[in-house]
Amino acid sequence: MTALISRRHPLQRLESPSRGFSGALHVVGLISFYSSFKFLADNPTIFNESFGWHLQFLTIIGITLSTACFGCGLVADITGSHTFFTGKNYLSLVAAPIEIVISLLYWGLRAIDTGLVVPPDMPLPPLGADIAFHLTPAVVLAIDAILLSPPWPTSPMNPQAPLLTLISSTSIVFAYWWWIEICYSHNGYYPYPLFAVLTTYQRIGLFAISGVTMWVAGGALRALYAWVNGYELTEALGKSQRARKMGTEGKWE
Repeated sequence: MTALISRRHPLQRLESPSRGFSGALHVVGLISFYSSFKFLADNPTIFNESFGWHLQFLTIIGITLSTACFGCGLVADITGSHTFFTGKNYLSLVAAPIEIVISLLYWGLRAIDTGLVVPPDMPLPPLGADIAFHLTPAVVLAIDAILLSPPWPTSPMNPQAPLLTLISSTSIVFAYWWWIEICYSHNGYYPYPLFAVLTTYQRIGLFAISGVTMWVAGGALRALYAWVNGYELTEALGKSQRARKMGTEGKWE
């Protein structure tokens, strides 16, 4: 039987899951993500038939994670499922920082030289599609993380959370490097021209910096969450935990 959430976390700004703003945001996000995938299908390139498809691009991996995140969120909005709500929150820990890093890297590198992020035989997408790919996911996931989520998917927060997020961030980034090297061995080219310009040691540096940036982005989201919603006092948390043990049906943790 589906577990229902009877109340939101005390620091959670807006009601979620719900069929109000929460549901609307998740629908808008999913429509945007769908439009991005549709653009890839309607505008085929060499990547459509290459090994790894468009998942060679960190941008598309990020949108895929964002789709899974908001898909869980929408199911929770419709059904009130604690399981899907918690799943959305955990996916957000990865998807939101990745999308922020993607936006920072893409627009920053594009301002320097478009040829660093767009293959020479591919035209720039229209501005609307470009924004859908490289800005909208970061915006909607940040809104979800700040306004529609508890301060951490579990309570109390693991005291090793900063270290765990640093390890997970760098692991994800270097796993992506491993993945594109596999794709390169099959295709003979990198998805981003920047990778071909850099030496191996420079790529190591780039991915290390990207991993740390992702970690910082996650920390910045949590700091902004605290600035918007406040901090949870240990005493209040203890009372909440005791209340749950006595039978309170709060399912925000």
